[in-house]
Amino acid sequence: MIRARFRLTLPPNLWVAEVSRAFPDATFRLLAGVPKDDRALELGEVLAGTPEDAAAAVRAHDDIRAYERLHLDDRRALTRYETVDQRLYEFLLDSAIPPEFPLAVEDGRMEFDLTATRSGFETFGDALDASGLQYDLLLAVHTDEEDAVLTERQRECLAVAQRRGYFEVPRQCTLAEVADALDVDTSTASETVRRGTARVLRQFLVDRR
Repeated sequence: MIRARFRLTLPPNLWVAEVSRAFPDATFRLLAGVPKDDRALELGEVLAGTPEDAAAAVRAHDDIRAYERLHLDDRRALTRYETVDQRLYEFLLDSAIPPEFPLAVEDGRMEFDLTATRSGFETFGDALDASGLQYDLLLAVHTDEEDAVLTERQRECLAVAQRRGYFEVPRQCTLAEVADALDVDTSTASETVRRGTARVLRQFLVDRR
């Protein structure tokens, strides 16, 4: 089994690509979504310094219908809405392997995870190549189902840290900022990052000797 993370440059006229480029410092997360008739029903989250402004841009987009705000605070907006643009789902259906929610979009680029067999992973890569879209494979880990490398919480924490540049040299964010994005205290984020990083290193440096 292969667990992989991709970064995909979205078509420029896709609604979430347009809105995310207008708010390049915000993260737009698709928590759940399903196509229905000529629309897609979605549960979305915005993480930003001014989430109300970014969420308002989602609501104002021509492709958005039946918008409802479920939660708003100074860092996060949670919304439910319908969109008439189903191109994202068309691509996912064609690829035959659905990515795992949440999908995260920043500045026109979407990051997502998937789990597949080797043949399924290769088929998905072929579908990406055929799409003509630019993409990067950020991570690919071979693992047995009974011996997952990371817990779900560790995966989420490391994904946020990686996406925000915590592992870059020099670092592009602090551990406190990672903690804020996860809505946990800094000590909890620190411990989760430390344990998750240790397990990843063990997978590659110890278990594969």
